[in-house]
Amino acid sequence: MAGALVKEIKQLFDALDRQDHEAIIRSAARDIQIVDEVARRWLRGIDVIDSYLQQMVGMVGEIHSTISDIHETVQGDLVLVTCCLEQDYTLEGRPTHSSAPTTIAFRRESGGWKALLFHSVTLPPEET
Repeated sequence: MAGALVKEIKQLFDALDRQDHEAIIRSAARDIQIVDEVARRWLRGIDVIDSYLQQMVGMVGEIHSTISDIHETVQGDLVLVTCCLEQDYTLEGRPTHSSAPTTIAFRRESGGWKALLFHSVTLPPEET
């Protein structure tokens, strides 16, 4: 079930695909937390994430994200979004594919929505 934040989610992934780190930072809360799937660690706070995104520009390229199975749960000023994320990109020049159930939490701030949590769990490839 897709709801009120579909536009924000699509804009977030569009900014990611364009590697527009400034747009990503504008969409985030100051206390945002994300999982860095490359280094396998948590990143906490807007300044840490801004620095990380700037570093990743040279390492990651040709990003194409597709989201499906979007579901929103609204709890007042918090919205929890779960979806399935498929991504193709190059990592240090190597083509990479990722399939990941993803959670994004948003908080209402100053009349708009800000990303508070981005957690994506990359699944191993399916055996054929």
